[in-house]
Amino acid sequence: MSTTKDKTPTALTKKDFTSDQAVRWCPGCGDYAILAQMQKVLPELGIPKENVVFVSGIGCSSRFPYYMDTYGLHTIHGRATTIASGLKVANPDLSIWVITGDGDGLSIGGNHLLHVLRRNVNLNIILFNNRIYGLTKGQYSPTSLPGHKTKSSPMGSIEQSLNPVGVAIAAHATFVARTLDRHVKHMGEILKKAAAHQGTSFVEVLQNCPIFNDGAWEPVADTKMRGDNMLGLEHGQPMVFGKTVKKGVRLNGLKPEVVELNDTVTEDQMLVHDKEDEMQSILVSRMQYPDYPIPLGVIRQVERPCYEDQLIGQVKLAQETKGKGDLKQLYHAADTWEVK
Repeated sequence: MSTTKDKTPTALTKKDFTSDQAVRWCPGCGDYAILAQMQKVLPELGIPKENVVFVSGIGCSSRFPYYMDTYGLHTIHGRATTIASGLKVANPDLSIWVITGDGDGLSIGGNHLLHVLRRNVNLNIILFNNRIYGLTKGQYSPTSLPGHKTKSSPMGSIEQSLNPVGVAIAAHATFVARTLDRHVKHMGEILKKAAAHQGTSFVEVLQNCPIFNDGAWEPVADTKMRGDNMLGLEHGQPMVFGKTVKKGVRLNGLKPEVVELNDTVTEDQMLVHDKEDEMQSILVSRMQYPDYPIPLGVIRQVERPCYEDQLIGQVKLAQETKGKGDLKQLYHAADTWEVK
């Protein structure tokens, strides 16, 4: 909401969150769809513009703050989550969105990402995953598939790729979700759920780079193929999918398996999605195409105290029991030297 001169609240619109900067991504880039949904969703959250901050690192996705008519920080490679954490502790009233990519967030920023997730700082992390370094012109990234040929891996990558949602769940994140740039309605709903969550929300957006890795997510991006390759997750609902909803995922021992539904293999035998079950979330996060459909939706969501609330609570307790302290006294409490 915004306020007019007579203090009457006025509803915000997408235009209110759109800056006057020309958007400079390659034609066809999935980033456009993510930007459009963010600008559409924010007015619906009822958060004053002056309380919204976008923090980014380095990469194509990190131009995002320029295109949002909010406060924003375009920071350094991999450190957006660190800066955002400090900002949230300094001003807990802010709604903070960290915009990062698979290269920025999972390579040099991987260590920082792990710690903001385990601390559960109340902010939102949106990771754009196109499985490539786009800004630096097409080197393989931490999420590139083994064997992928790029300018920096001309004979094919020999590295095991990272699974972003798997990394987040391993770090004990309290909200982990996945969506798709071309599935705009779904993306909008996921962004709303992330914003409503109290704690660190982590959203992986499967995003296409038409220049350096076109078609990376075609099995779920192509509407003709999506039905048979996408598993839409709904809490409390069985894991069934397919164009005619005739496929499902059930447990075979400790391993999930894809089966065809029929008279003897029925829907009630399938796994029921439970976003609060940590062990199941690990299994779901490990499902990867082509052996499994690609899970989209909220994979994991639980409640846990937020980092900044606990930190501020400790500060208040210390002040109540020991007083507010004296900075000058602190400086002179230990040995000092005079340099002449």
